[in-house]
Amino acid sequence: MPFYQFTVPTDSPSAKLKADIAAAVTEVHTSVTGAPASYVNVSFSEVPPGSIFVADKAVPYGRMVGIIRTGRTPETKRELISGLAAAWSKVTGEPVEGFALFLQEVPGSAVMEEGRILPEASED
Repeated sequence: MPFYQFTVPTDSPSAKLKADIAAAVTEVHTSVTGAPASYVNVSFSEVPPGSIFVADKAVPYGRMVGIIRTGRTPETKRELISGLAAAWSKVTGEPVEGFALFLQEVPGSAVMEEGRILPEASED
């Protein structure tokens, strides 16, 4: 179920290492949550340099929005987002302080995969 969406500049290390980032993200998600690897979705959108901003300043590093099911503890969410940041940085060499990650939660009832509505995270 998780869907990790990366927006990265086309000339960045992240854009050149998509498969490695996807593997690292999958490893973090499965180790933290216990979910099978086949549940983890990762996508990348490349944008021209100078297309990602913080306030009115273009920034050189990407952003990630992760959509996960509601029901994880605050500790699990902290472990997950910290692990994702560390994995992204390790793979790309980009500093953790340079990019931003966001987790959004949705109920399992708002997700359909492979033709079935998912249970809540607490029901796994």
